[in-house]
Amino acid sequence: MTELDRSGERTRRAVLGDAHVDRAQAATTGFTAPFQQYVTRAAWGEVWSRPGLDLRTRSCLTLAVLAALRCENELAMHVEAAVRLGVTAEQIREVLLHTTVYAGAPAGNAAFAVAARVLAELGLEP
Repeated sequence: MTELDRSGERTRRAVLGDAHVDRAQAATTGFTAPFQQYVTRAAWGEVWSRPGLDLRTRSCLTLAVLAALRCENELAMHVEAAVRLGVTAEQIREVLLHTTVYAGAPAGNAAFAVAARVLAELGLEP
């Protein structure tokens, strides 16, 4: 394992939590191993670990992009991650409202539904 791999895993765990990373690693197969290695190295080791933006800012950007792309499963995971990083329900709402202006009402509607569900599951009334 390279330092980039170790850095990526540390950042991935800081953002998504140990339980999520442990589940992803346990579910890794010979077929999915290259994908898991790539995501850990490229997304978490090379991008999320860069010093130019803090993790909360990167998290908010990720919420916006996932909402715009209508990636509801990933969005749910990253709403929970944003909360873990200290982003409030109100800030998540503002990110999604801002995204709706540029990505359109259908994308915003779907994102608000996902975020409301996850926030409710976490006991945070949006």
